[in-house]
Amino acid sequence: MAAARLLLLFTAGVAILALPVGLSAQVSDSLTLGAVYRTLDRGTPRIAAAAASARAQAARVAPVRRLPDPRIQFGLMNRALPGFGLDPVLGMTQIQVTQMIPTAGKLGLSGQVARARADAAAARAADVRWAERSRAAMAFYELYQVDRAIVVTRETQDILRDIVSTTQTMYSVGEGQQADVLRAQVELARMTEDLVVMQAMRLSAAARLNAVLNRPLGTAVPSPVLPGFPESLSPLDSLVTLALANRPMLLAGASDVRAALSAERLARREIWPDLEAGVQYGWQPMAGGTNHMLSLMVGINLPIWAGSRQLAMRDETRAMREMTEADLGAMEADTRGRVAELVASVDRAHSLIQLYRNTVIPQSEATVTSSQSAYRVGSVNFMTLLDAAMNVNRYRQELFRMEAELGQAIAELEMVTGTQLMNPDAVPSGTSPGGPR
Repeated sequence: MAAARLLLLFTAGVAILALPVGLSAQVSDSLTLGAVYRTLDRGTPRIAAAAASARAQAARVAPVRRLPDPRIQFGLMNRALPGFGLDPVLGMTQIQVTQMIPTAGKLGLSGQVARARADAAAARAADVRWAERSRAAMAFYELYQVDRAIVVTRETQDILRDIVSTTQTMYSVGEGQQADVLRAQVELARMTEDLVVMQAMRLSAAARLNAVLNRPLGTAVPSPVLPGFPESLSPLDSLVTLALANRPMLLAGASDVRAALSAERLARREIWPDLEAGVQYGWQPMAGGTNHMLSLMVGINLPIWAGSRQLAMRDETRAMREMTEADLGAMEADTRGRVAELVASVDRAHSLIQLYRNTVIPQSEATVTSSQSAYRVGSVNFMTLLDAAMNVNRYRQELFRMEAELGQAIAELEMVTGTQLMNPDAVPSGTSPGGPR
């Protein structure tokens, strides 16, 4: 009965895997990282929102550099009530124009503040683009790992089917044990369960990639092709210098510091009175004709509440400047640390990938071949053969996981440095959908 249940589970799993679920086998085209980036650059909501915010901030620069709008006033002076008639001596009609003129370079400093904030917004828009590239790369490499895991699991299933056939044959002629047959069938059924889980993971990874690219949820996603990774990166010190000079987040922080410094200088000049100039023209009908009059006016505002207004503004802007400087210092420290972490991850992945490709996997595959032959003649037991086959599966899965981690680390390093470190369209020779064959 136990064997019958296992066979039923295996049959059900195969039926599930036969359903159309968008696997790479159903999509003839391959997906490169460069194609993902080009789709991303055509526009996503996050990138569009950041770009619009930068344009809005840039549009504020010109207005703050202009003088305040002049004020014009029309008046009917000294009209008698109740008839509202013109007083023959004092009555007149007049027009007055006044203009406020900021002093002490306030307009220039206001423009510097706005320009620095616009630069910060533009840098943040660039940072959003790099962040979206990194998110897309994370989903891309996750999808690559899942697709390769499915391929490897299916290939391992083929090996297990051969083992099941061998154990059944040996059992039928009295040279094997029924427990070996059942254990092989259990492993085969468990791998069928793993495939069902991987199918769901594949759908999730494809959905995440479609979401990042702002595509409909059901858009078919071809199997990713691993790009050609660089053999080595620049030295750590060079990458740190590159990140400190190019990372958009740091450029935005530096612009925030410039804006805060200009705002602090502006606040210190707010106590200087602004000048107000005006001209007034009036006319008065007279018996012998119209009497024309012209007046000129000059005034200033008086900062009588300086203690609670202008001086308080100084305290505020000084605190804001200190905050932006501290934020920038913290971001620079985080950037240095993150670059070091990512470089270590890249170096580790590079070393392990070479170890697995050149030593671990070839030796484990040779062990499987040797164990199969030895099992047929009774030199090794079944568990040795089964462990050898499962080790190959595990090592190959680890290799693709490390390749995905290497790609993700390089993608994040590109975001942190604000620099493209590899060609996303460069595909190594001998690759195809699902990876190297």
